[in-house]
Amino acid sequence: MLPSDVCGMTCFWEATLRYNLLKAQPVEKMHLAVVACGERLEETITMLKSAVIFSIKPLQFHIFAEDQLHQSFRDILDSWTFLQKFNFTLYPITFPPENAAEWKKLFKPCASQRLFLPLILKEVDSLLYVDTDILFLRPVDDIWSFLKEFNSTQIAAMAPEHEEPRIGWYNRFARHPYYGKTGINSGVMLMNMTRMRRKYFKNDMTTARLQWGDILMPLLKKYKLNITWGDQDLLNIMFFHNPESLFVFPCQWNYRPDHCIYGSNCQEAEEEGIFILHGNRGVYHDDKQPAFRAVYEALRNCSFEDDKIHSLLHPLELELQKTVHTYCGRIYKLFIKQLTKSIKDSYGRPPRER
Repeated sequence: MLPSDVCGMTCFWEATLRYNLLKAQPVEKMHLAVVACGERLEETITMLKSAVIFSIKPLQFHIFAEDQLHQSFRDILDSWTFLQKFNFTLYPITFPPENAAEWKKLFKPCASQRLFLPLILKEVDSLLYVDTDILFLRPVDDIWSFLKEFNSTQIAAMAPEHEEPRIGWYNRFARHPYYGKTGINSGVMLMNMTRMRRKYFKNDMTTARLQWGDILMPLLKKYKLNITWGDQDLLNIMFFHNPESLFVFPCQWNYRPDHCIYGSNCQEAEEEGIFILHGNRGVYHDDKQPAFRAVYEALRNCSFEDDKIHSLLHPLELELQKTVHTYCGRIYKLFIKQLTKSIKDSYGRPPRER
């Protein structure tokens, strides 16, 4: 017999009800944004595929693309719906109408669209923005978890532009302020957009602090003759004046050719492998850095149903061994160290409940 102050069957049913209610709660989605223009369809699809393959929590893709690309994106991503791991929304490329032409021609076509994401995606709290030439070699969940490490003043996270100042671009050539010793690279940018929308930014244009939506155009007008890398330069200027607002993550989360073309200079990648590969300078599509191209082609050509160890990992390692005549190829094991772990972890993971 239960004591008089302990319930029996009623509590059992209440506990069951609570369990079912908790189970019915939607799992937190990770929001991933990309901007695609011109000939970037295949590259963007390969990036999205790499995100889907390894990630654990469901993904919400926000794809900003030129109108002529929308149907192709829709057709391909609709064919992936059997995976039940993501949803997507397509958006047109839009800039403030009074300055649209100026923003569109800044750096590469449409690249500066990313600056306006906090203002367009008003209902999204946090977002991971990536360039089209990004490949995830471990779950998006892991970089998403950096959001919980932000202190009270930090609103965004990026990696340094360079680890080695002797080959740094900003510290040698920049004609504008930039963050830290070597600047920051904006190809992988994690954002708490609620904080970004609320913050008043220090600047060198007025003694008054300005919010995100008010600072962009004055910043462009002041520096447009001095910037080379467009929106990335504007972000460097912004965080130069507001360094307390930036969380800096290690180079293995944004690994580029600069980290190996003159010799390995990303220590974290040497220890743990590459987590996110960034094939800037078009290296996925030419022969200048065959190690980067090998990883891209392996992920582009693999299918979701394939046995990733035998159809992706083993053939990729053989291709990478052909690249040892290059500096990046000599350290090819860094390219597959984390990838190997991600693939093995995905096989040991229980099926996802939607």
